[in-house]
Amino acid sequence: MNFSIIVGGFIISFTILIAILGYLIIPDQTPYSNAQILEIGCLAPMSKVKFLEIPTKEVQSSNFINTMLFGKHSNSTLIPINNAYYKDNQIFYTEYGSTLITKNLSKEDQAQIQKFYKIDDKILTKILTEKKYFFGTDKYGRDVLSQIVIGSRVSLSVGLVSVLISLFIGVIAGLVAGYYRGIADDIIMWIINVFWTVPSLLLVIAITFALGKGFWQVFIAIGFTMWVEIARIVRGQVMSIREKEYIYACKTLGYSDLRIMFRHILPNIVGAITVISASNFSTAILLEAGLSFLGIGIQPPIPTWGSMIKENYSYILLDKAYLSIIPGFAIMFLVLSFMLLGNGIRDKFDPK
Repeated sequence: MNFSIIVGGFIISFTILIAILGYLIIPDQTPYSNAQILEIGCLAPMSKVKFLEIPTKEVQSSNFINTMLFGKHSNSTLIPINNAYYKDNQIFYTEYGSTLITKNLSKEDQAQIQKFYKIDDKILTKILTEKKYFFGTDKYGRDVLSQIVIGSRVSLSVGLVSVLISLFIGVIAGLVAGYYRGIADDIIMWIINVFWTVPSLLLVIAITFALGKGFWQVFIAIGFTMWVEIARIVRGQVMSIREKEYIYACKTLGYSDLRIMFRHILPNIVGAITVISASNFSTAILLEAGLSFLGIGIQPPIPTWGSMIKENYSYILLDKAYLSIIPGFAIMFLVLSFMLLGNGIRDKFDPK
């Protein structure tokens, strides 16, 4: 098997797997991985922090599917600490990052702990936890790894939906233009040329402004800008295939134009469509990242790789450059994998 297909397919498959599992495999399982703990902002990768975990309400059950798709709300409050000890039926702790200030939990927190646990010398073993931040935390104290995983859902979703929209419009337009030619071809090619005169990013920005900021608006905006390339490819392929002898035989047998286009021409150009779709997938990911970086794409609190770069690009010149480098590498590897996959598929369909 082609090396490009193996590498690209592996990276894409791995990304799809972690995107599907989502909240089940990340440390921060709150919706959108948006648990903010300001005291631990900008932690370095692989950092460990101790917490007092104070129950805040009755534990709410969440089934497997809901947790995987939407996460679950936290049932406790996390207080970052250096250490803690139990004395006189109270819990004292040293604030995170301080070796001098010792505080005791408020009466409300003490009462909440007593509601769930019996206050004794072993209480700390029940409410003391330690978390490891593999990719560190951002300036708001959010887990970067969790946001990267949830952000992969956005990138893959935008790519998939945008490509499907562009395929629907582009394939139909290309089939009509290439098969009927004449006036239909002239009109469609004029529309294509108009779209081609405007840079893709500017066109996406214009459509986004027209539709408004939001999740689905980005899908539609990107999809409506990528169909022209598919239409041109399909048109050229159809113009070549329609002159084949078996197409004349289909017309002689009285087959309808729709049957000829969708049952006898379209299956023979699937290879070319697949290659351009893989390329468009990577283009859609880059466009979404660009929109999010500019602040007109998918809005917070939904994490996206582009918005993560926007929020943290100022740290590139400081000692926290990883906050922008990690999502940047995620975009680079996913786009590269789709390009490798597209090139590998092209080589399979066209060995020359």
